[in-house]
Amino acid sequence: MFSDYNFVRTAAVVPKTRVADPIFNMGEIINAARTAAFKGADIIVFPELAITSYTCGDLFRQKALLESSLDALNNCLVFSNTVSSVIILGIPLQIEGKLFNCAAVLQKGKILGVVPKTYIPNNSEFYEARWFASSRESCVETIELFGSTIPFKPQIIFKSICHRGFSFSVEICEDLWAVISPGSLHALAGAELILNLSSSNEFAGKSLYRRNLVKSQSGSALCGYVYTSSGTGESTTDTVYGGHSIIAENGKVLTENSRFSIDTSILYADIDLDIIRHERINNISYSRIFPGLKKDSYSIQKLAADTRTVKDNSLFIRNIESRPFVPDDESNRKERCEEILNIQSTGLATRLSHTGISRVVIGLSGGLDSTLAFLVTVDAFTKLNLDLAGIHLITMPGFGTTDRTRGNVEKLCSAMGLPLERISIVDAAGRHLEDIGHDGTTADITYENAQARERTQILMDKANLLGALVIGTGDLSELALGWCTYNGDHMSMYAVNSGVPKTLVSYLIRYYKEERASREVSEILEDIIATPISPELLPPGEEGEILQKTEDKVGPYELHDFFLYNVVRFAFDPQKVLYLAETAFKAQYDRDTLIKWLKVFYRRFFSQQFKRSAIPDGPKVGTIALSPRADWRMPSDASVSLWLEEIEKG
Repeated sequence: MFSDYNFVRTAAVVPKTRVADPIFNMGEIINAARTAAFKGADIIVFPELAITSYTCGDLFRQKALLESSLDALNNCLVFSNTVSSVIILGIPLQIEGKLFNCAAVLQKGKILGVVPKTYIPNNSEFYEARWFASSRESCVETIELFGSTIPFKPQIIFKSICHRGFSFSVEICEDLWAVISPGSLHALAGAELILNLSSSNEFAGKSLYRRNLVKSQSGSALCGYVYTSSGTGESTTDTVYGGHSIIAENGKVLTENSRFSIDTSILYADIDLDIIRHERINNISYSRIFPGLKKDSYSIQKLAADTRTVKDNSLFIRNIESRPFVPDDESNRKERCEEILNIQSTGLATRLSHTGISRVVIGLSGGLDSTLAFLVTVDAFTKLNLDLAGIHLITMPGFGTTDRTRGNVEKLCSAMGLPLERISIVDAAGRHLEDIGHDGTTADITYENAQARERTQILMDKANLLGALVIGTGDLSELALGWCTYNGDHMSMYAVNSGVPKTLVSYLIRYYKEERASREVSEILEDIIATPISPELLPPGEEGEILQKTEDKVGPYELHDFFLYNVVRFAFDPQKVLYLAETAFKAQYDRDTLIKWLKVFYRRFFSQQFKRSAIPDGPKVGTIALSPRADWRMPSDASVSLWLEEIEKG
């Protein structure tokens, strides 16, 4: 069940409202809260001043409205006893002779706390200071409501005592727009979720600004952020309210509603606490306390043990991307591909410029990785205005080379107008195998690795002869799995693909094909993309087809890249990785298959660290990199037992 993996279900509600009609509004609030609770919401958030509506104007001073608001709040308090969810809603409260714009936090028949708004807008179309005082003007930290003493201040962290142990704090509308928002301070004090009750009107372009603000705040505060704003039932005397709801997490918008609905709308998302917690321990900026923050000013209010009204976890409200390294949106994907190609080519161009070297050597196999390295190198030479004749291309057919890959190499070089040198390794590798006592026919690990090392020796010696750099072609996925020959294709003088996962390589080549290549080159690249992934170290079939297919041996790269992303990026435990994989690949793989390849991933990832400890320089292109000098520092002697045992527990 998804709740076992530290997800919190949040609901952002935009209720249908009438201006200055608390009883009607509370009916809509209760109906929406009931719906959300029985869809498994732990937290249900309503807009600013939802009980009265935001646009009451001078009616906020009317005793009848304020008393009716309290009656409505009491009705909600009674209702809250029927569900387990936490309900947060906006209400005006008169305290010690001042009127405050507040958020009341309710659960199981209790008001756990009341949060007054801090930043009161009083410009343009907003005149809130005409009616409301700031929390800074309050002289009390507790108030009496319905016979109970209740915390009354912004500095409250509401904390669950269930197994997930999540925590949240509240800010109200304009608080988010402040230079240093209360939400930022709440996050530094430990709140994992920030809830914003808002009433933000619409004008052209404002929704995009609001969206970016929420997205940015969730990223900088390393938190989940639930934002919901008043809807179309507000007064349209001078402005229109669209009812904007956004739920974001760690700089990413999880979901967003369509504005301008006439009826009540509810937006749901499952926020991942593990991501937030990992990012916080991984980010040194978070752990260094802001000098102006007084953590002792915060009080902790404990929630009831259970915040989930229903236990049906069959519906997981979160999009799990099966290819996390590849953007789903085509325009974003093109932008990402262009940026990555520029990072790769700039890294190589800078290395060439720094060393004063104007020649490179690349071994071309006809596969995806060496093709990408070739295209990146052409870009680097173009950036430096270097003669492309300085790119020395070598193909080294061996025991497993097929006509298809050999032909694609020859056609690609011809179409790009560059000469190709052919150096067969068959005789040299055969002699070497004979020298070390190998029969030359048994297709074992020695048979395969001897070919890889022979190719590397040729490239290195040729580079010395020409005064050139050897360009590495291996990718990030191969580094993760150790799918390379130690001191063979594992080694180069600059590894341009070392930060690129396998699932992204084909997209980069396809982007190059569609945006930069001539028609002739484009056709060749298309066939290279369609060629099965293989090191071609074992003999082909009787009809010359590739028999040695990498994914038959180590497993599908789409799975391994998914595992790599979730294990390294967020440090998820094996059971959670498996659960997410089951969700993302439910149409492609059954549970047993996923378990099989997940075990392979962990075994290889741990056992092959010694190769990553000795890799050449290469550019980081995404959030995940495995360089031992930068992102990933892991002992080569670490035991994988704990992780494999965790898989078995499921």
